[in-house]
Amino acid sequence: MLNSRMRRTRTPLLAVAGAALAALALTACDSGTGTQDEGAAKHSPSATTSEGTPNANQPSADAKGGQDGTGAKDGAGSGTSSTGRASAKQSSAGTHRGSSGSGSGSGGASEPWDPANRVLCNGSNTRVTAQLQSRPLNHMLLTVTNTGSKYCDLTYYPVLRFDGMQWAPQADESTHPQAVTTLAPGKSGYAEVRLSAADGSGDGGTTGRRLTVYFQGKTPQSDGGATANPTLPAKGVYYDSSLEVTYWQSDLSGISSW
Repeated sequence: MLNSRMRRTRTPLLAVAGAALAALALTACDSGTGTQDEGAAKHSPSATTSEGTPNANQPSADAKGGQDGTGAKDGAGSGTSSTGRASAKQSSAGTHRGSSGSGSGSGGASEPWDPANRVLCNGSNTRVTAQLQSRPLNHMLLTVTNTGSKYCDLTYYPVLRFDGMQWAPQADESTHPQAVTTLAPGKSGYAEVRLSAADGSGDGGTTGRRLTVYFQGKTPQSDGGATANPTLPAKGVYYDSSLEVTYWQSDLSGISSW
């Protein structure tokens, strides 16, 4: 009995409350206060993520058109924002191009690892000399100087040919360096040549008048390019079947006692 009375009492109260709210809403629409509240909500700090940091996907009031407190659009503000974004893009692109340019432009004689800065050493970019040695006996020193503007690689060992000889001397494998001998512009590399056996054990001894130095490529016995013809003494150079060479070296310390 009590419950049915409460239900009959609640229904008229809700109806009255709903009518009052409707009347207030009509009054707000007539006065314009409702649209002002919506505008304030748009400018509230709702453009943040749940962590409280700015949301990059939510445009700011300036990006939407720069509305001021009166609701009027600020055309100048909108133009400045667009120009600012365009300038930022141009600045970013310029910085990226500048960084790329400095990376490629820095490749010079100081960067031997740059493929554009590396070539093979051969007769076209070096000066080769041959000098007889008093010690060790019956030895000759080959010196190759880089005359080019790039680093060059002296690969493996020199392949020698005196006059029209039909065989090539072998290299002493114990002189194989740990890395390819690379010459900076103006720098020199070396190889020793044992012309004949000191004990006379070699055979077929003869005198060479002209020497041709062949350079190897990136694989053994491949063609490395132009040959060189270093000047020999006027009396020529005596050699026999024990003729042997060392690998190219960046300094003389490794072959000074060979």
